[in-house]
Amino acid sequence: MQAALARWLSDRKIYYGWAVVAATFATMLATAGAMGSAGVLLAPLQAEFGWSNAEVSSAMALRLVLFGLMGPFAAAFMNHFGLRRVVSVALLMIGGGLAASMLMTEHWQLLLLWGGVVGLGTGMTALVLGATVATRWFVRRRGLVVGLMTASNATGQLVFLPLLAALTEAIGWRAALAFVVAMLLLALALVTLLMRDHPAELGLAPLGGSGVVPPAKPKGGLLDLLASPLRALREASASRAFWVLFGTFFICGLSTNGLIQTHWVSLCGDFGVAPVGAAGMLAVIGLFDLVGTVASGWLADRYDNRWLLFWFYGLRGLSLLYLPFTEFNLIALGFFAVFYGLDWIATVPPTVRLVAERFGAERAGLVFGWVFAGHQLGAATAAFAAGSARSAFDTYLPALFVAGGFCLLAALMVLSLRRPVPQNVTEPVPARA
Repeated sequence: MQAALARWLSDRKIYYGWAVVAATFATMLATAGAMGSAGVLLAPLQAEFGWSNAEVSSAMALRLVLFGLMGPFAAAFMNHFGLRRVVSVALLMIGGGLAASMLMTEHWQLLLLWGGVVGLGTGMTALVLGATVATRWFVRRRGLVVGLMTASNATGQLVFLPLLAALTEAIGWRAALAFVVAMLLLALALVTLLMRDHPAELGLAPLGGSGVVPPAKPKGGLLDLLASPLRALREASASRAFWVLFGTFFICGLSTNGLIQTHWVSLCGDFGVAPVGAAGMLAVIGLFDLVGTVASGWLADRYDNRWLLFWFYGLRGLSLLYLPFTEFNLIALGFFAVFYGLDWIATVPPTVRLVAERFGAERAGLVFGWVFAGHQLGAATAAFAAGSARSAFDTYLPALFVAGGFCLLAALMVLSLRRPVPQNVTEPVPARA
């Protein structure tokens, strides 16, 4: 069916890779909705089971850690087993974990299902999936594709929140999870119908590429497969550029997923904002993120990505430092939602391009997987630390100041990178003694 669709699209001057992008977009949107649903569950879980903010946040932090650490191994699994198989298994894992969590009664079950199963499943369909699709199917428009994928991931975590909050308030948190499971099943159907592993399977070259490139055959067994991300980490870690990108992406996660996404509804509740209203503001952030991240992908194809990251991190830091001085009224929150939303995950397309430029297209997925792990470690740090600070001091404001300050530091860190080297040329690795 995909071959027939590819011919039909080709007759209309449309590249089949865009169909793969559509299936990937839907997958990342649905799985991001699963990730974002955590933000509306904090209060209901505390109310029903008597768990503290710190206890619920510990499961969310574990989910974010596994979500990030799974990235480089997900890239290896995609190289070995293929995109469609890995994505299908991941969607089934996430849906199964969410469905089973509707029956939980103990805190360890929250850790196992939300922290373990959902964390591992979402890690296989995270930004590494978007980066892999972009590098396999596109040479031209790669930055734009990464921007679209990133926007779907970030926007899905935010746009679904008003509906999930309304379902939680009207019917209960289990109804909200049932809606997410339905979205995951719809994404699975699209993956089954449209996803292909490589353009060469349909006799196509990557868009903008010079010819059909046969996919590399998997080498070695399971141990070799599991070792390949570790080898990629060992080689990349010899480069200072890797640690700069890892560190700045740690700060990216610290100032987005772990802090605002996880604790925003609770933070606004401290200032008298109802959950549905707070979730609505997150939806506004998500909508403007869609604009900002796609624009970031367009800019990443045309301008120095180091300076793009400088402005993105710097402006994000200023917006977080501004938030504690507002009165959390509608006008102030609206201004913050627009300004911060344009910059929510705009850092991803320039970071993906910098990774590909310095470590080569073939290793880009594995190396970016480790850089993305830094992002999720930062997110987990913020999720746990902000929840613990709220339990100890009855306020989230110190976490906002810390995240804003780190963003300004990240803006300076990216300028320490050398000017971009030509694409597909790896950065020289320092000689070892």
